Amino acid sequence: MVSDTIGDLIIRLKNAGVVKKEIVEIPYSKLRNAILEKLQEKGYIEKITVTGEGVAKTLTVTLKYNAEGTHSIRGVKRMSKPGRRLYKKVADIYPVKFGKGDLLLSTPTGILTGDEARSQHVGGEQLFIIW
Repeated sequence: MVSDTIGDLIIRLKNAGVVKKEIVEIPYSKLRNAILEKLQEKGYIEKITVTGEGVAKTLTVTLKYNAEGTHSIRGVKRMSKPGRRLYKKVADIYPVKFGKGDLLLSTPTGILTGDEARSQHVGGEQLFIIW
């Protein structure tokens, strides 16, 4: 059993990209689905489909590669962990990797990137950074 489901999700995506897999299957949850939709919106993954029903529901993620075959996710870093939650005020949200990456936050208005959180003037729990 995995205690850090978000950490498991991002590492599955990164590792699958390293070995050039086309699709990855991940157990379904609303939080994982919201995170994957945000990653798809930002261009890190190609497509998400929900398969199965009830307890057997899974998320099938199609990974995105460029013309040279390089995975679009070059790196991830889990910020807030189950043993230590980290929060950011809106004034403390800065660009990641000089604007080349994104910070994903869990806010009262849902899962947002750092740019969206700044524009909506909300802070929240910083989940991970991705570049």
